[in-house]
Amino acid sequence: MEVNRYEIEPGANLEGANLNGANLRWANLEGANLEGANLNGATLERANLKGANLRWANLKGANLEGANLRGANIRRADLKGANLRVANLEKADLEGANLYEANLRFAYLEKADLTWTTLVMADLRGANLEEADLGEANLRGANLERAEIADANLRAASLSSATLDGAELAGAKADENTAWPLGFDPVAAGVFFED
Repeated sequence: MEVNRYEIEPGANLEGANLNGANLRWANLEGANLEGANLNGATLERANLKGANLRWANLKGANLEGANLRGANIRRADLKGANLRVANLEKADLEGANLYEANLRFAYLEKADLTWTTLVMADLRGANLEEADLGEANLRGANLERAEIADANLRAASLSSATLDGAELAGAKADENTAWPLGFDPVAAGVFFED
């Protein structure tokens, strides 16, 4: 679908809009309401979605490479297989979002809320997750090689079969319900355990 991105203004109300396959590359959607919108396979490369509402949006297979999603509400959104490479998701709310097999390589997720998020088989190599909340997140089979996870909340998170080679975990908080990859020593990695 060809959409004229210049006709969409910042703060636009596109709640429930059907933008399946839309080309919104470089679009300025700052503060826009896209709650429940269908952006399946859409191109949002380098788009400005700072503070946008993408709650319950369908972003399966969408290209959000380099997009600015700082402080965006992405709760319960479906981002299965989406490309979020080098995207800025600082302080974004991704609670309960589906990021199954998503590409988050070198993404900036500092202080993001990822509680109850599905990150199974996601590519998080080199991602910045410092001070992120990953409580009860499912990261089974995710690749976190060289990721920055310092001071993050990992309480009750599942990291079983995840790749943590070279990941920085100093100061991360975990508990007895945190599941680790076989043979991984979280204490040696600087993880702090709380009751």
